[in-house]
Amino acid sequence: MSTLSHLLIPFAASDSQGCRPALAALRLPHLERLLARLTPTTRDGGPEDSLSPPHERALARHHGLAAADGLIPWAAWRASQAGQDGAWAFITPCHWQVMTDHIVMARPDTLGLDEADSRAVLTAVRPYFEEDGIALEYAHPTLWLARSEIFRGLATASLDRVVSGVGSRNVDDWMPPTAQGGPLRRLQSETQMLLYTHPVNDARAERGLLPINSFWVSGSGALAAPPPPAAAPRMPLALLHAAQNEDWAGWTAAWQQIDAEDCAALLLAAEQGAQVQLTLCGERNAQSFEPVPRSFLQKISSIFSRQRLSAVLEQL
Repeated sequence: MSTLSHLLIPFAASDSQGCRPALAALRLPHLERLLARLTPTTRDGGPEDSLSPPHERALARHHGLAAADGLIPWAAWRASQAGQDGAWAFITPCHWQVMTDHIVMARPDTLGLDEADSRAVLTAVRPYFEEDGIALEYAHPTLWLARSEIFRGLATASLDRVVSGVGSRNVDDWMPPTAQGGPLRRLQSETQMLLYTHPVNDARAERGLLPINSFWVSGSGALAAPPPPAAAPRMPLALLHAAQNEDWAGWTAAWQQIDAEDCAALLLAAEQGAQVQLTLCGERNAQSFEPVPRSFLQKISSIFSRQRLSAVLEQL
């Protein structure tokens, strides 16, 4: 049985005004040739304010993690791989910046947070979490695992939703609105007060680093049953990071590199008869493409009906 080669591209397009001229000027020859060989298959549409963005929904489908919006159980899935069950969530230590009329979150991977600082913050906040029956485990500097029944059925927004667009995403708009999320809001307030004068942040300030002053909850839920194992798709993140920074020159350069490397490799695999899949994701929609047997007349028809690349991306 052949192995599926799956290329999943987050933020292949964006709804940002700044993306439009970049999108119109894109020249991606390998992607265009790839799209000419493949047929649109699965399409997943949703609102721009869905808690789970299209690339996470597509990744969940790839791994057999069917779930409602905001309830893709990423943390429980990770815990299940270590033989643990129950309801889980990811906790991301982060920096919140107060603007004139709203609060924004810095990208956690830009904070220079190392293991020592992360563990020090975790040790400080752990007793507060434990009072609410939430057990914390360190995973890596910008990711902790939390286990509690509070996360069963609690829909939470993906981190990629909250940090998308510099200064444009109000943290409060993405907080769990239900009574079930009340303890987490209180924990965030307690964490902010605790960390305001914490020595780890004093030391970070001396090094010119932003303080860690809050946390974000995502990937919440519980697994009904562990899905069968599947190889992870190739998922380049350069477009996502450039879009989150509103860096459209960088986004264009990232697309050109993805086209020259990832799209070229998938095109070669398709030409050699491999079973391939391409999934392009925007902020609302995801569209998958796969090789589907076509008659000669269908191939001729597709040549004349082929959409421009920009039109394909604009539909995301």
